[in-house]
Amino acid sequence: MAEHAPLKKPFTEVPGQRQVRSFVLRQGRLTPGQQRALDEQWPRFGLDYTGQPRDLGATFGREAPRVVEIGFGNGEQLLFACAHEPGKDFLGIEVHAPGVGRLLHGAAAQGLANLRVYCHDAVEVLQHELAEGSLDEVRIYFPDPWHKKRHHKRRLVQPGFVALLADRLKPGGLLHLATDWEDYARQMFEVCDAEPRLRNRAGPGGAVARPQWRRQTHFETRGLKLGHGVWDLLYDRID
Repeated sequence: MAEHAPLKKPFTEVPGQRQVRSFVLRQGRLTPGQQRALDEQWPRFGLDYTGQPRDLGATFGREAPRVVEIGFGNGEQLLFACAHEPGKDFLGIEVHAPGVGRLLHGAAAQGLANLRVYCHDAVEVLQHELAEGSLDEVRIYFPDPWHKKRHHKRRLVQPGFVALLADRLKPGGLLHLATDWEDYARQMFEVCDAEPRLRNRAGPGGAVARPQWRRQTHFETRGLKLGHGVWDLLYDRID
């Protein structure tokens, strides 16, 4: 798979850029099917990180609402969204190559045309490849809760990251977060309510019922079986 180096080394170093990580990499072993999907489907669906602004109209071959899902895991929700919202174009960002391989296999099987994928750090993609005001929606479902207090600094939803998301959303755009950890939900409320360009649809500290565009994933099912609640947070980007 030498021709697809970003999948073996997601963190392509760009000279002169400070490397910021939004995660701790846990790179599992690829199955033969996942490896085959990466080899065969990356040219069709994959986007190699270049560190340069990307023309999304040219990438998708049309102008349509643009949705980014960050940390899509095995791609279950992202495949569901692409199939059920064909009028939107979806960018998936994930560093876990086995999950990317599974997503690409599913995307090829369904013949999806409205999906492109990065196997790279979301912070760098947002900073360097996606322009300000270029996104209609950002979706982050069940990010790693880093439940030990000493690890909370590793959580994705932090003030600087949320400010970056607000930059990339269009006025009127939507940020959708979901978690099954109450402590992380409280942090999400605190951070997002404090961002002046975002407004909680349910009011400060308010969550909503699971929207119809988000299916109940296996992560959510697992959390419910453990007795966790589930919180969906919807924030509109205001002028």
